[in-house]
Amino acid sequence: MQFDAVEAQGLFKVYGATRALSGVSARFGSGQVTVIEGPNGSGKSTLLSLLSLRARPSRGALRFGDYDAATHRGLRGHIGLLAHAAMVYPELTGIENLELSAKLYGLYDVPARITAMRERFDLGRFAERAARTYSRGQLQRVALARALLHAPKLLLLDEPSTGLDQLSTARLCQAIEDERTRDAIVVLVTHDQALSLQIANAHVRLSRGRVVDSAQESVTP
Repeated sequence: MQFDAVEAQGLFKVYGATRALSGVSARFGSGQVTVIEGPNGSGKSTLLSLLSLRARPSRGALRFGDYDAATHRGLRGHIGLLAHAAMVYPELTGIENLELSAKLYGLYDVPARITAMRERFDLGRFAERAARTYSRGQLQRVALARALLHAPKLLLLDEPSTGLDQLSTARLCQAIEDERTRDAIVVLVTHDQALSLQIANAHVRLSRGRVVDSAQESVTP
């Protein structure tokens, strides 16, 4: 499957009596880093959840290029997710977590992919220890390697810089820039204004489940 953009078309999401999203429409393009902004409770995490296909909209459509997300299950294999929780199995080593992810995605040439990720994110010897022994920065590096192992077209990040030191944040920024250069579609939720100003070339601002502002800069090929 090939697609150059992901489009939200009039998305509504209702949880019981709570309307989390109310007709959200937005476009996320290749080679762009889009920050979803807004106060707590504005619908940011709900929108990210819909984009990750972990949840379905109550109404509206989500399209990956020409593909309707409601009918094409294979789209999940083109999405990388770095959630607020690392989603790393604590009793497995970092390498074992990557191997498991590779198996779930049905990847080929797994040893070479893992070696490339170890070098890219400087995983070092700690990747051979159980993940429960990791610092926040080490855990985030393994989680990011897991999210990128299958070279996803769409990369989603939820508060990726929380708890990271300056060096780890710099690694994160470089990884995001590398993905933008690769023409991936990058979407993140963050309250880190410094991070947003450094990496974003587009933004979508939500308030009470609605888009109240959106803008994008031209992206140099």
